[in-house]
Amino acid sequence: MEYSVKSGHPEKQRIGCVVIPVYASRKLSPSAKIIDKASNGYISNLVRRGEIEGDLGNTLLLHNVENTLCDRVLFIGCGKEKDITIKTFYKLNHTMVKTLKSTGATEIASYLTEIPVKRKDVNWKIKHSIEAIDEALYIFNQLKSKKDEPRRPLRKFIFNVNGRGQLMQGEDAVRQGMAVSAGIHLAKDLGNLPGNICTPTYLAAAATKLAKQHSKIKTSVLEENDMEKLGMGSLLSVSKGSREPAKLITMEYMAGDKKQAPIVFVGKGVTFDSGGISLKPGAAMDEMKYDMCGAASVVGAMNAIAELQLPVNVVGIIPTVENMPDGIASRPGDVVTSMSGQTIEILNTDAEGRLILCDALSYAEKFNPDVVIDIATLTGACIVALGAHPAGLLSNHSPLANDLLSAGQTSGDRCWQLPLWDDYQEQLKSNFADIANIGGKGAGTITAACFLSRFTKKYHWAHLDIAGVAWKNGTHKGATGRPVGLLTQYVLDRFQSEK
Repeated sequence: MEYSVKSGHPEKQRIGCVVIPVYASRKLSPSAKIIDKASNGYISNLVRRGEIEGDLGNTLLLHNVENTLCDRVLFIGCGKEKDITIKTFYKLNHTMVKTLKSTGATEIASYLTEIPVKRKDVNWKIKHSIEAIDEALYIFNQLKSKKDEPRRPLRKFIFNVNGRGQLMQGEDAVRQGMAVSAGIHLAKDLGNLPGNICTPTYLAAAATKLAKQHSKIKTSVLEENDMEKLGMGSLLSVSKGSREPAKLITMEYMAGDKKQAPIVFVGKGVTFDSGGISLKPGAAMDEMKYDMCGAASVVGAMNAIAELQLPVNVVGIIPTVENMPDGIASRPGDVVTSMSGQTIEILNTDAEGRLILCDALSYAEKFNPDVVIDIATLTGACIVALGAHPAGLLSNHSPLANDLLSAGQTSGDRCWQLPLWDDYQEQLKSNFADIANIGGKGAGTITAACFLSRFTKKYHWAHLDIAGVAWKNGTHKGATGRPVGLLTQYVLDRFQSEK
């Protein structure tokens, strides 16, 4: 898709379709008033007759409107002007795409950028229009023998800005939107691939391919022998039951000052999670291919950061395994030794994400990080607590947590903070090891983070539990690409504040 910005009146756009907002109670937007004046009151007459009320989601497509140069004008109802939120703005862009796909128009001039969204400027609206449009157009059909492609696909969007003075910043917003959207697309593709294709080896190859595409990214992969030498007994205990070898992937993007301590992302990469000996129920087990969405989001965020060529230092670490039952798989009651030297009693082999993350978090120390953020589809308890809207956030450093909460509000990829109190550590006591890998029924998301916190005492750390937001099920089943938007916005915010 091609995106650009332009300033100019809507009636002068020589293009396939111009998209214009209309508000509830038949209120015309500034661009609608211009079209109405050019067409000698044609639009206001249609509005008076009730052809479009301006309610959220209403559409009216007109052809060859008098005194306009475009082939079509699409009016979209936005609801009450003062009630438009980030979520509403996304919906309006989705409505635009859904309507346009059946019109035959291929080049579009969008004036939805004039819609008032609380505390958001035109650059934010351009960036998030691109993300919303790409989300609406995303299709995963790589594995289908017959691919239904539209006869006349949408290929170009031009976003309106008020005057030439906004063009340069608008172009930068386009660049950011396209980079984040590409990262989300990549994360979705990796997440949607089945476990027989997207194995730990495949993930390592995808990260290596990224390094070939971006000269500033350096990718290295540790094999099981390397991890054994480092003492990663916890991580390796998960891969024992699988014929797929574990990998520890590291992607280094070092474009900042050499003295600048890096931001480190750690993504859980369980390419398929059967639960191991603590076997999961069969219903919806196919969705356990999404247990590597934390890893996918790290690959997507690294791609976005490299596309933007940000002068920052960021490291992505991905511990990736397949969790399967087998004669030599870990058993409930086994005790393993982590890279940190702490021993772990495995009471449930389906609580494997924390077992691979803890060794990766210990490994992150070698980079002398400024902050470490891990991303994982870690607990079903997070879905019970927060549903499918925000990711769960827990942290040992309040400023880091606040920065992530703020980035979530800006990006629309929100998270919600849960407590990380020492009180919960009691639930992880073991009679036979330093720590148990589960803490019982209560506060499962928090005790999982408490487990990880035992391995993060040497740096500022935050944990994002994305179990509720990483994929959708039902008729819209598929990976969401979250939280690529949140992670990229966090890095952008850090860059802006340091600049």
